[in-house]
Amino acid sequence: MAVSPALSEPEVLHPALWRAHQLGPARAPVFDTGFAALDAELPGGGWPARALTELLLPHPGVGELRLLAPALAALQGQERSVIWFDPPAEPCAWALEALGLRARQIVVVRSRAALKSRAREILPAADTLWALEQALQSGHVGAVLAWLPARLPGEALRRLQLAAQAHDGPAFLLREEAARQRPSVAPLRLLLASAGPDLLRMRLLKRRGPPLARPLEVALAPVLAAPALARSRAGRRAASAEVPVPAPAETLPL
Repeated sequence: MAVSPALSEPEVLHPALWRAHQLGPARAPVFDTGFAALDAELPGGGWPARALTELLLPHPGVGELRLLAPALAALQGQERSVIWFDPPAEPCAWALEALGLRARQIVVVRSRAALKSRAREILPAADTLWALEQALQSGHVGAVLAWLPARLPGEALRRLQLAAQAHDGPAFLLREEAARQRPSVAPLRLLLASAGPDLLRMRLLKRRGPPLARPLEVALAPVLAAPALARSRAGRRAASAEVPVPAPAETLPL
């Protein structure tokens, strides 16, 4: 008995359908991540446009900017700007240049709320969410990065996802690791953690496709000087042997 094409190829019925054991097809343009192992696990083979991507962090500086740098640099090469909303620290121009990013093409937006406010740590400022939504809908931005707290109201996240559907580029929400316990409309969610000096471990929590059983590890662009790198590696070896050693002194939170 012949199998209907609609059953063997569900995308014939609708492009948003796919078999559970397969990666879903890209529903919009994608942007090369710069890491072949990661591209192979993402629907379409890259960071999605017209959709939110959540990066969940144990703390800022685990390597998230180095992970995103290849895609951001490619967008800047097309003369498209990048907007950062409420980054946890002031951007460092020479460190960005070392990653291939041009500081003059990065716009930093700060909320009017006090940066050290306890309320800001719990809930995002309303003006930040409004500005982020406007940027996504504007059609004039290459990529958006927004550092938002874990307790993001569900309605606000849904509004951002709707706005992202008009954005012809990647949109990254960087949030605390605790957000993994909360539901999200973002089609792509990754949990990041350090795997060693200049190494990043990623666990795909959500994608259009089957769960990824094992985390990915990628080598990031090096930022540690040779002496600091040696101390860091020695520290990890000693820690695995349960021998306490001082933490490395020279680090760059990228």
